[in-house]
Amino acid sequence: MKYIIYTLGCKVNQYETQAMETLLREHGHLPCSEGEIADAVIVNTCAVTAEAGRKSRQAIHRLREENPDAVVAVSGCYSQLSPDTVQKTGADIVYGTSDRIKLVDAIEKAVATGEGVRELDKPFERRVFEELPAGAVSGHTRALLKIQDGCVNFCSYCIIPYTRGRVRSLPMEAAVQQARELDERGYRELVITGIEIASYGVDLEGKPTLADVVCAIAEAAPHMRLRLGSIEPSVITEDFCKRLSSCGSVCRHFHLSLQSGCDATLKAMNRKYDTARFYEAMQLLRRYFPDCGMTCDVIVGFPGETEQHQLETLEFLKKAAFSDAHVFPYSRRPGTPADKMEGQVDRATKAKRSKQARAVVSETRKRFLESMVGKTLPVLFETREEGLWKGHSDNYLEVAASGDDLRGTVHNVLINAVSDGILVGNVI
Repeated sequence: MKYIIYTLGCKVNQYETQAMETLLREHGHLPCSEGEIADAVIVNTCAVTAEAGRKSRQAIHRLREENPDAVVAVSGCYSQLSPDTVQKTGADIVYGTSDRIKLVDAIEKAVATGEGVRELDKPFERRVFEELPAGAVSGHTRALLKIQDGCVNFCSYCIIPYTRGRVRSLPMEAAVQQARELDERGYRELVITGIEIASYGVDLEGKPTLADVVCAIAEAAPHMRLRLGSIEPSVITEDFCKRLSSCGSVCRHFHLSLQSGCDATLKAMNRKYDTARFYEAMQLLRRYFPDCGMTCDVIVGFPGETEQHQLETLEFLKKAAFSDAHVFPYSRRPGTPADKMEGQVDRATKAKRSKQARAVVSETRKRFLESMVGKTLPVLFETREEGLWKGHSDNYLEVAASGDDLRGTVHNVLINAVSDGILVGNVI
């Protein structure tokens, strides 16, 4: 069987995609080469915004047109949230956010017999973490390890708790074993991911913390550098920073869930911190991880957000000096409290505020890049383009340098210039 997998959304989806690829290959199936027609098409969907849902539908339609005789299987948050809509796209198999092993079995059966299936998760009844093989998406040099699923924060704008359910954690011994195996297979970077990894361990016996599992992984996989997925500022304490910095292999890049630089908006979002606590977390990280990259997500145009609120966000973005940020206009999600809030902001205002926030982030990013000139950064090289090898530094900046075959290796690079948002240097 020849297959195509198309993935939308977060690192968790990427992890689950590579797990399905691993399972398919173990069953003797192969990915389509360029120009080949697939026997099966798998779309791993996202529902974090209305736009993500639209892109998911668009991908299903496009891939079905390109592979008219293929079995089309749809999984992920969007199909869990809107199975009827997905069914109307002509999908043969509609799965939710669990049981990828059964999904692979269902795809094989559908290809053989033409028999489709609809199998949704019951997120709030699920109590056990679904263990899947860790590894890398095809063609990638960094591996992914999912240590946690689910979220119970119930931010007022977010649909994900309703599609992913309660917190479930991968037992520490399993996380350590999977990391050790990836280290032995030659990977040099491991992305530790989950839906809300700050809550890791709350459901496990002994209540191990995120710091506990990261330090255990670092010890078990000494040849890999470790990159954390998105974390909540609440987990960032002096002890957390001290322990992670002592590991020696945690990358100097942290993606923090900001969402707004205005305290009133954060409260309306049902976030569990204010800007003062957020900034304190940033300062702690910068103290223990000098020159660390700091990125975030920002939602503008949230219901009830005024011009003054927007100004407060812009001022906080300047003060925080992020190395980069993803800026999104607020997207209404039926089924969330924010969808019913008064003071919905019009599209033109959201577009204007997005542009303002991106302009601030563009400037802080430019300054951060320029501050790297003259410094030496460890870089994991991934691709070769126009005669130069490109990869990412430990503080998650794109770096280009010349050299022999550098793919999948880490080298120190002396940075001597910034060119079109990319650091350029020489391998030492």
